[in-house]
Amino acid sequence: MTSPSDPVVIIGGGQSGLAGAFAVRDAGMRPVLLEAGDRTVGSWPDYYDSLTLFSPARYSGFPGAPFPGEQDRYPTRDEVVSYLDKLAAGLDAEVHLNTRAEAVETSGRGFVVRTAGGEELQAAGVICASGSFSRPYVPQIPGDFTGQILHVAQYRDPQQYAGQRVVVVGAGNSAIQVGYELAALAKVTLAVRRPVQFVPQIRGGRDMHYWLHALRLDLLPPSVLSKLISGTPVFDTGIYGAALKSGRLDQRPMFARFDGDQVVWADGSHEHVDAVVLATGYRPNLPYLEGLGALDDTGMPRHKRGLSLTHPGLAYLGLEFQRSFSSNTLRGVSRDARYVARALASAER
Repeated sequence: MTSPSDPVVIIGGGQSGLAGAFAVRDAGMRPVLLEAGDRTVGSWPDYYDSLTLFSPARYSGFPGAPFPGEQDRYPTRDEVVSYLDKLAAGLDAEVHLNTRAEAVETSGRGFVVRTAGGEELQAAGVICASGSFSRPYVPQIPGDFTGQILHVAQYRDPQQYAGQRVVVVGAGNSAIQVGYELAALAKVTLAVRRPVQFVPQIRGGRDMHYWLHALRLDLLPPSVLSKLISGTPVFDTGIYGAALKSGRLDQRPMFARFDGDQVVWADGSHEHVDAVVLATGYRPNLPYLEGLGALDDTGMPRHKRGLSLTHPGLAYLGLEFQRSFSSNTLRGVSRDARYVARALASAER
């Protein structure tokens, strides 16, 4: 049975888990953080080598913990890892590394979290912040392909693709960034469901994130965003649009199927391709909730604004468009963390 002294267990020690732990502590509860890896940096070290944030450093830090260095630069993957390491060092909370949550079950008015190592942790509440990197979305494409096919989660650098014919599937930020760097060494096409939608990175002499912040657009709920934005906007300083115009990189409607070492384009033409990179996104990685009844038939959490619709005391962080456009980003996750932590604290009282 749970008791009033039981902690809020946070599953996942990346940016969402750390934001959750700080928010739970600030709400007057005791956070216990479970991280499957050996560092509280989430999946950041596993992203491709050239990844940079699309938000400047001044808009990428946690509240009270500004991103270090020149504030108008776009931090690299490794800088984010270092930043999260330093955040974790300042977290006054119980942290369990190399601890994978295996199941969450109800227990009285709370929960018990069972780990792969056989531990059982009583919890007054649970925040699922395990991200999505471990669950890349791979669309079903008709036919068989004899070339190399990989998700962008497996991609690291362009060197091995030099001189090859490569198709990148997707029209979001990762597809553009990876396609652009590959195009320096290979012949690259973006295969898209709809044309890439560029948003100027700089407008009126300021980065777009200044306007998102000043006009509070970052706070708009998904119901409003869906009426204003269709598809995925891609921030561009001008280099990506210029690459498409110059032919260094091109985009074509998504191909219809595979045929051996070829793709069959929508117009029926066949073309040999060496590699296909799927920049097709991710889905929440929540296998430990499968026996709880908190997920729908597709494995997506049943929630409203990050709070479970099936189990009081269960919450989520880092879901795409959880409460706003920036919910699953460094700059936005702390707002969501404060919201769910306050809700859990109110329910506990």
